Amino acid sequence: MNDAETSVAELRAVIERFVAERDWQQFHTPKNLTMSLSVEVAELMEHFQWRTPEESAAIAQDPELLTEVAHEMADVACYLLALSSSLGVDLSSAIEAKMVLNRKKYPAEKSSGQWAPPKA
Repeated sequence: MNDAETSVAELRAVIERFVAERDWQQFHTPKNLTMSLSVEVAELMEHFQWRTPEESAAIAQDPELLTEVAHEMADVACYLLALSSSLGVDLSSAIEAKMVLNRKKYPAEKSSGQWAPPKA
């Protein structure tokens, strides 16, 4: 599998099959999945905590650290995909709709190079 050739639906199916094989659907409530997602994001953040911006970018050059970060990123993605399945949210449609809202909130001509939303 790789990003260029794998659809969100295929990823969701991988997660759903893994969960079903273990009879974990009973535990995959939106509440539990959201809490687990938060825990995994915190574990991902630990790899960057206390590092300078330069040190955090250098993780990409350290194969061992990068693998650890990639594993945490995968955990985050897995829980997000499981949550989208649990709630029946089409993640691609949700992202597309959110980007429409973001384009209105952060127009390129007013937001370029700015970290804060443009002032009204």
